[in-house]
This record gives sequence, structure tokens and C-alpha cells, in this order.
Amino acid sequence: MTVFLKRISNALLLLSLLMIAPAWAEGRDFLVDADWLAAEKEKNKNLVILEARYHPHRFYTVGHIEGAVQVQRFKDLGDNLAKPIMRFPSKEKFEKTLRSWGINNDSTIVLYDDSSTALVARLYGTLELFGYDMSKVKILDGGTIGWTGFNELTKEATPAPKEGNVTLKDPNPDMLVEWMDVYDDVVSRRDEKVVLVDARPADMYNGKTIRHAVQGGHIPGALNIVSLDGTDGQSQTWKSAADLEAMYKDIPKDKTVYLYCHDGFRMSLGFLQLRSLGYKDVRFVNGGWSAWDGAMTLPIVQGDKPYDDDYSL
Repeated sequence: MTVFLKRISNALLLLSLLMIAPAWAEGRDFLVDADWLAAEKEKNKNLVILEARYHPHRFYTVGHIEGAVQVQRFKDLGDNLAKPIMRFPSKEKFEKTLRSWGINNDSTIVLYDDSSTALVARLYGTLELFGYDMSKVKILDGGTIGWTGFNELTKEATPAPKEGNVTLKDPNPDMLVEWMDVYDDVVSRRDEKVVLVDARPADMYNGKTIRHAVQGGHIPGALNIVSLDGTDGQSQTWKSAADLEAMYKDIPKDKTVYLYCHDGFRMSLGFLQLRSLGYKDVRFVNGGWSAWDGAMTLPIVQGDKPYDDDYSL
């Protein structure tokens, strides 16, 4: 009887896991592991692998996945002549960049980095912004660490790819907001349908550390949810869906979420995390803290709370 009950219990447990797993897999179907990528390299002639490193020279000095094309995160993923430079690039500029990487409309694109997917999250978000077929875009969970567990990197230069022919769409207006929208919706009108999230580290949010900025602090009304807390610092893999749910528990899923950071990378990781949890309306603050801080006259709050005394009333 005990053995029978144990078998029934195990069967029920397996059934419950099978019922839960698809929901988690559906939310994270853009994440792949090294085994998946190794197999795809062997069989997929339309595969394009893109690497973005925090220190770009390591593409050459440390090495890269064989066949990977280098992404220079500042030059390739921002509007180079804008202020700040990490506003999103124009469709024409980004399309030209993608074509130089050999990307066509039917390319399967695998992205990886050495920064817990924060760098390639920006690339993923930009591809979605301009209407690429996101079912063909994957992110290597664990990045270089995940790959080098059982595979090697190469320092041999990747041959210049054949020019691609990808055609992008105009940017999706439902994915971007400007500083004026934040000032109107959050600082001024306190729109209850909008939640503003600062994805930077806590010491930058509260103003104790000033880095990559003129001023310390945050935009009035912003909650601080550090997107990199949703990844494991050693393995650089994503934490569980339950861990991410706990991180974002204070944000109802029916709200519109505005996200910002300094340069657009950590907010992009937050974007992916929220979307994986089922949030439908998540938008980037174009230019992020660099745009708000650089204006010099826009209000800021220092401390650990969204509002200070001037803005709490």
C-alpha cells in the first residue's frame, strides 16, 4: 500500500510539473543553453551569433564563440551623434548595422555576452522595437561562462559576413517614452496606471554613488528594482521565475511600466524579466537617467524612497 501511494504521489508530482513547466517555458522561450547552441551551429545555415562584451577588446584577447560577430555595445546600439549617445538608433542606422552582421529576414539570431545578459538584452529590445521576428531571436543563458563550461572560445578572427538584406519596420511607439512623458505621467499627474522603475544599483538610485552621471539620485516617483539581482552573479544565468516574481511583486501586471537606467542595458534586462513574467505594457525611457540627469534642471530625489518631502505631498 505504501509503495502504491508513493507511486501515485510521484505521478501527481510529475503531472503538476508538466502542467507548470510550459507556462515557465513560454515566458522564457528566448533563453537557450550551450547544448542548444552547439547543436544549432551544426544544422542551421541561417544562424548568426552575436557577441557583446563589457570590455570589447576581449572579443580578440580572450576569445569568442567560433563564428560569432562582434557587437560594440555603445557604437552599434545607440544614436552615436545624439545627446546622450545611448538613445535608441534610427531604423536606417540599425538596419545598416544588422546587414553588416549578415542578418537577413529569416536569420536565426543568438545573442550572448559576459554581463548576465544585460548587454544583449539591449540588442534584443532594439530588434523587437524595429519589428524583427522575435521567434527567431535567442539569448544564451550564462553567456561566455555557460559556453566555456564544455566548449572553447577561439581568438581566430571571424570572416566578414556576406552583407545581409534584413528589412526593419518603423519603431513601435508603444515601446518607447521620452523624458517629457515621464515628467507628465509620473512627476506631475501621478497617473495611477503608470509605474516608473529605476533598474540601477541601490547606491546610484539613492545618490550615495555618482557614476556615469553628473548628479546622484533618481527621478521622482521611481521604484528601485535592480534588474541584475534577477541573475546569478557566478553563473550569469537567470534566477527562477519565482525569484523574479518576488522581485517585481509590488508592480501589478495590469500597470504600464516605464523603465530606465543609465545607458539602456539594465533597463533592457528589466524589460525582458517583466515580459517573461507576463507583463504586457513595458516601455523604455529613451536616453534613461543620462537624458534626465543631463538636462540639469529636471527634479531629482535622493534617498531610498520614491519621493522626498518636496514631492510626497
